[in-house]
Amino acid sequence: MSPVFIVILVGLVALILGLLIGYIYRKNVGEKAIGSAEQKAKNLILDAEKKSESIKKEIVLEAKEDANRIRTSLDREVKDRRNELQRSEKRLVQKEEALDRKIDNIEKKEANITRKQEDLEKKNKELGSFLEKQIQELEKISGYTQEEAKALLLSELEKDVRHDAALMIRNIEAEAKEEADKKAKYIITGAIQRCAADHVAESTVSVVSLPNDDMKGRIIGREGRNIIALETLTGVDLIIDDTPEAVIISAFDPVRREIARVALEKLILDGRIHPSKIEEMVEKATREVNQIMKEEGEQATFEVGIHNLHPELVRLLGRLKYRTSYGQNVLKHSIEVAHLAGLMAGELGLDVKLAKRAGLLHDIGKALDHEYEGTHVDIGIDILRKYKESQAVINGMAAHHGDYEPQSMEAVLIAAADALSAARPGARRETLEVYIKRLQQLESIATTTHGVEKAFAIQAGREIRIIAKPEQVRDDEVALLAREISKKIESELEYPGQIKVNVVRETRAIDYAK
Repeated sequence: MSPVFIVILVGLVALILGLLIGYIYRKNVGEKAIGSAEQKAKNLILDAEKKSESIKKEIVLEAKEDANRIRTSLDREVKDRRNELQRSEKRLVQKEEALDRKIDNIEKKEANITRKQEDLEKKNKELGSFLEKQIQELEKISGYTQEEAKALLLSELEKDVRHDAALMIRNIEAEAKEEADKKAKYIITGAIQRCAADHVAESTVSVVSLPNDDMKGRIIGREGRNIIALETLTGVDLIIDDTPEAVIISAFDPVRREIARVALEKLILDGRIHPSKIEEMVEKATREVNQIMKEEGEQATFEVGIHNLHPELVRLLGRLKYRTSYGQNVLKHSIEVAHLAGLMAGELGLDVKLAKRAGLLHDIGKALDHEYEGTHVDIGIDILRKYKESQAVINGMAAHHGDYEPQSMEAVLIAAADALSAARPGARRETLEVYIKRLQQLESIATTTHGVEKAFAIQAGREIRIIAKPEQVRDDEVALLAREISKKIESELEYPGQIKVNVVRETRAIDYAK
């Protein structure tokens, strides 16, 4: 054998022995350790069992104690509830007994009331029969039936009441006049003297002068195309008649009428009249009129001293330049009302700016009343609300014709200023037919009233003089008759300003000496 092999063999034997010895040692040590671990585990289990028994006993004891406490509490609560129920039952029994007693008393009272009611009915019947006998006796003695006596008493009572009412009205009016006449006259006359405005009478037609009558044919054009184009673009009616060297423009819309007038004058100056040129001139005239309306509105606000108006309100004010009412220019009238209201507000210590603003805008609805349905007052309310005017201004505008109740003293002044501006001599003009018709209606209202013999409208309808029948109207009833007629005039007749009702009663005694 070679030495290497011997070495290897020895190494293998040593390795096997080492492994064998290690295995034997490990086995002995492991068995000892396992034995000790098992013993410890057993000890731990025993300890745990002992502790669990003690804990179990403690829990059972605590549970029993809790159960006893709960049972004791429940017993106490049940006892308290039982006692409370007993008390409640006792109270209910007492209440039932009291109710029974009250019911008995009520039944007794009802029986008494029934007996008394029967007695009263008997007495009423006896009293009724007695009154009937008395009334019959009185009718025999007086010679009047019951209805006749009642009518007679009512008639006498009515006469006394009318007499007292007439005296009261006369005294109240006298006192009011004594206190208010001087101050009112001073304020109104002062305001009128300090305010002056020019008025131009206008109507629903405008007249355009022509250089010659040949121009009429050129305005009409071939087959009427020029006049048709002009009427279509402006919305007016052109009246070309036998009037020498003149064309009449007719339209209810004053702005359209003014645009047509300006456009026609420009066409006449230019000399070239055909549909395209007419359209061009109408556009120019529209721009010019719109600019004039804006300037007129601005001038009106500057003249009155009102600022911060919405631009559209300023334009609508300028539009009133071409609007008339009974021949009175509405823009000039609005400026005059603003001045009058402001002057009176200053004298009375009221808000001058509010009075002027509402006075200037009081007829703003007339700028559009031919385009929208409704009165110019309702249209004006919508316009002012649209452009955020204050409620005080809106009420001042709305109340100037009495359609709405005035909510401030300034609103009352607007109505007064409007009446002053419209009623002063020369402010407005009426056609003869309307004037005569109004006078006839005024006299008819008076003559159809009981107790009136004759009536005469005088001073251009500003006063009506009434002759009362002396046999039907007493002196103390004259004031009542005048008030009755004035109320009828207010409700049945439309008129500017105010009408004085003058009632005259005269008794004449005539005899002849023979």
